[in-house]
Amino acid sequence: MPILVGADIPLFHFQVASIFVPIVISLSILTFSVWFLCGSLGAYPHSWFDGTSNCFVFSLMFSISVVVIACPCALGLATPTAVMVATGIGANHGVLVKGGDALERAQNVNYVIFDKTGTLTQGKAVVTTAKVFSGMDLGDFLTLVASAEASSEHPLAKAVLEYAFHFHFFGKLPSSKDGIEQRKEQILSQWLLEAEDFSAVPGKGVQCLINEKKVLIGNRALLNENGVSVPPEAESFLVDLELNAKTGVLVAYDSSFVGLMGIADPLKREAAVVVEGLKKMGIHPVMLTGDNWRTAQAVAKEVGIEDVRAEVMPAGKADVVRSLQKDGSIVAMVGDGINDSPALAAADVGMAIGGGTDIAIEAADYVLVRNNLEDVITAIDLSRKTFNRIRWNYFFAMAYNVVAIPVAAGALFPLTGLQMPPWLAGACMAFSSVSVVCSSLLLRRYRKPRLTTVLQITVE
Repeated sequence: MPILVGADIPLFHFQVASIFVPIVISLSILTFSVWFLCGSLGAYPHSWFDGTSNCFVFSLMFSISVVVIACPCALGLATPTAVMVATGIGANHGVLVKGGDALERAQNVNYVIFDKTGTLTQGKAVVTTAKVFSGMDLGDFLTLVASAEASSEHPLAKAVLEYAFHFHFFGKLPSSKDGIEQRKEQILSQWLLEAEDFSAVPGKGVQCLINEKKVLIGNRALLNENGVSVPPEAESFLVDLELNAKTGVLVAYDSSFVGLMGIADPLKREAAVVVEGLKKMGIHPVMLTGDNWRTAQAVAKEVGIEDVRAEVMPAGKADVVRSLQKDGSIVAMVGDGINDSPALAAADVGMAIGGGTDIAIEAADYVLVRNNLEDVITAIDLSRKTFNRIRWNYFFAMAYNVVAIPVAAGALFPLTGLQMPPWLAGACMAFSSVSVVCSSLLLRRYRKPRLTTVLQITVE
């Protein structure tokens, strides 16, 4: 049963079975011994045999019934049936679960770590401002930046390229959508400068050569590493952008600072409500980003997250996850990009946004197909409801055995004449298994939590 490998509750089932089976065999032998000994000593009349030839067969029937009725099939069905139903329910609600072990871990989550770009934000970055701090013309500045960023797949790069394109060619494109795309590709191939030796510097930006001169586009760290200083007036402008939750992109050309761009990425509409909902569920939200501290804190303030980890490199994100796990806490990571993959893999529960990269989806335990943060709450709530149902399944299975085994052993026979033959014991055993399956199927009535319910508020 690969879907359950590593889950604690299935291990509990195996532990119970390892104790339960020897006990049942012992009870069966004890039942036979007591009835046979009492019969041999004449402790009950031979009329109780009811057509059986002797005391041995009469005693053996009770012994066999004990073994048959106590077959632990219901225990074996308690977990896999519930997990199977839950994974189907999750898929119906846009939450794909990759295994029962992940489903179990999610019920005990203590921390949920959110990536910023593309997770808390919409991933639709827009350039809001571009300012040159040198003698370069703004049009030439945008052409330089667009040429360098054309080879990058980062969302911010696409926003820069789009802004520069519209600056130069606004009003010069055909009206039809198909015509725009065709004309756009043609213009790009002719307009952009040739960039050589392009490389992305994780967590810092990109660099390349244009006209045999080095171009740097990224954050302060990238420019500092290359010996480029940011003038005071540019630093002041940059700080204002960051305090307004915008990302500042610095540009240097030929070892000199040229200018910067301000980029905004709107928050997802549900982000703040989901964060508050997690707090109500007793879960501690954390924001983790490679962006600068000012921007990170401004975004975190908007969504209500107090615990912020900023300017973290991709490999460092996994270290943050492990640091939270040191005290035994269960950590969930929600992300969408290649940079999030190490953290998704290191987390106890990795949740990838459905619109994210293939690498992130591969590293995660959950895939949130709808790209909606409300599904984080759905995933955790479904996990809790599923394992509450599994615990009820175990209760039903054990309660059945507590009641049925004495009856099968003939405890009521002297008073009522009630005897459970092996065929009836087998039918009762099958019924117990059916009852556990039906209990698991009750999960089909699951309804995802409304955030107004989670927050205990009333929306007029």
